[in-house]
Amino acid sequence: MTENDLEVVFSAGQLSERIAELGAEISRDYRGEELIAVCVLRGSFVFAADLFRSLDADLRIDFLEVTRYGDKDVPDEELRVISDVSHDVRGKHVLLVEDIVDEGNTLWAVKRMLEGRNPASLKICALFDKPARRRKPVRADYVGFTIEDRFVIGFGMDYKQKYRNIPYLAAVKKR
Repeated sequence: MTENDLEVVFSAGQLSERIAELGAEISRDYRGEELIAVCVLRGSFVFAADLFRSLDADLRIDFLEVTRYGDKDVPDEELRVISDVSHDVRGKHVLLVEDIVDEGNTLWAVKRMLEGRNPASLKICALFDKPARRRKPVRADYVGFTIEDRFVIGFGMDYKQKYRNIPYLAAVKKR
């Protein structure tokens, strides 16, 4: 796949502007509160880094690595936790940061897992929401962009662990 095969869905500038807006909104909502922001690895790391820099909050940052895909094209039924959060979230405000809500299976499982640890609150921030593919009843509290049902890559999202470094959101051109 080359750049000629890609169509820009959202430019780097559009992404940056929207992330700053999300950061301002989240900062207002958590003013005066301690917040644990949990980056779901790997896809959300680019978004999370930009979002965290835009937050004006008493912020602790943590990471959670889970997979349903690995190097395959189709997901496994079960969620595998590769690396769990290091902070105790009991009684804390938690913001789960995800790159995209697609079918919702992974996010639904992660949300249930963290809710079982009794946080004071648990909200979800996703840069992209693709509701046409939703299979589980999960929704983000903060959404950057709602997108149509297309396979997208870049800005941290991959195809077989490649293309995460593209600085914009792209879709493969239809031929």
